[in-house]
Formats: sequence, C-alpha cells, structure tokens
Amino acid sequence: MALGGKVALVVLLCLMVASAPSEGAMTCQMVVSGLTPCAAYLTRGGPVPTSCCNGITSLYRSATTTVDRQTACRCMEQAAGMVPGINLQNAGSLPGKCGVNIPYKISPTTDCSKYTFFLNKT
Repeated sequence: MALGGKVALVVLLCLMVASAPSEGAMTCQMVVSGLTPCAAYLTRGGPVPTSCCNGITSLYRSATTTVDRQTACRCMEQAAGMVPGINLQNAGSLPGKCGVNIPYKISPTTDCSKYTFFLNKT
C-alpha cells in the first residue's frame, strides 16, 4: 500500500475511533482492525486474503445486537466513503466472498438506521 494510502488508513482509524458510540460492544476500531487486511483487495482487487475473511468473520460473530450491527454498518459506510481508491464493487462483494451474508452493500450511501437484522452466515 502506498504511503498516502497508509496515512489515509491511520487517519480513518483515528476518526472512526473518535466517533464510536458508547453503547454496545462493537466499535469502529474493531471494524477497522477487521477490515485492514482487506485494503489491497478493496483498492486493487485480486484474491481476497484469508486474513481479510478472518476479520470479516470475526466482525460477524462480534455483532450480536442491533446496536452492534448498526455500528458495524455505519463504520463500514464511513470507511467506504473515506478510503481513497476504494473500489465500491469490491467492497460490495467482500462479505459474500468471505461467506457472510449481509442485507446491504458496503457503500457510502447505505442508510444503516434501516437495519435491525441478524446477519446470516452463508
């Protein structure tokens, strides 16, 4: 990852940690940590790293309440809009490629307040 991309990821991490809600167990820091191994796939494509899918699966298992799931959704929504060079098609396909089914696409335009769902493992 280029230096600019690494700096952007660190800035994104700081912004997301600062905006993490106080309710629930899920935090934006957890989401960013889980998605960091996915950075190359999200920007350049190619095969999805095993460590990326491990992070996605861990997030899936950690999001046990509606608040957790909405927090994870909001953090992914923010990340999709803030990471330079992100390919939104790659972002949208990532959960399915890792065997996790979520009822929305990871996108900067997702309205996470509409989702009070349980995620399903495919």
